[in-house]
Amino acid sequence: MSRTHSPALQPLAAKELIIPQGTRPAVPANTPIIITIDGPAGTGKSTVARMLAQKLGLDFLDTGAMYRAAAAIMLERKYDKDQVGELVSTVIGADLHFDWSQDPPTILAWDTPIDHRIRAQEVTDLVSFVATLSELRQHMVRKQRIIFAQHPHLVTEGRDQGSVVFPDAAVKFYLDADPEIRAQRRIDQLGIDPETMTLEEMCERIVERDRIDMTRQDGPLVCPDDAIQIDTSKMSIDDVVELMYERTMAVVADLPKIDS
Repeated sequence: MSRTHSPALQPLAAKELIIPQGTRPAVPANTPIIITIDGPAGTGKSTVARMLAQKLGLDFLDTGAMYRAAAAIMLERKYDKDQVGELVSTVIGADLHFDWSQDPPTILAWDTPIDHRIRAQEVTDLVSFVATLSELRQHMVRKQRIIFAQHPHLVTEGRDQGSVVFPDAAVKFYLDADPEIRAQRRIDQLGIDPETMTLEEMCERIVERDRIDMTRQDGPLVCPDDAIQIDTSKMSIDDVVELMYERTMAVVADLPKIDS
């Protein structure tokens, strides 16, 4: 495997994600809409979802943070993989939710921010297992639908958003990219020292995560039939967001409005 990689869709610092408002139209406040973005790891979903939400004037939901929070809880409570009932009960009791006053929204468990914990490598290693747990996924789907009821102007990203959670979403995107490019993006995102993990090793992890996500019983990773597919391998962040913006605004004009 070669050592080359594309600079496209590298993670940006929060201050770099700000897109000037007022230069182009956003989604009208009286137009409820949900936009789903699905795809495998390393395709840039979180980065472009947040940027698109800002550009459209919508809220941003990172559903992956919810599963990572569950994985972090499992580690901190030292649950074994056969203690599924205990884990699900604890996650339900933690009442995972977001502080929407923050940008991006901060995820909380027991009303305490846990963002600092969910990106750790040990959480990343465990989250694919946690995401296969049917009872936990059912709980997460319910939570995500409640979030949309409370925030009816939403861009949401994950692996089952357009296929399972919001099958009637007005706009659906499915992002993909070459596994090697996705592996390099993940290394860059996590700041991993190449001496501790090679590109080849990360690529193997990415491919295995894809296999798990695509073959799990509940909420498997699939491309919805009506999704707009985008290969981000050779695209810049701005190009991806611009394409998604244009496709979304082409739909917005025909959406029903709410009387003010």
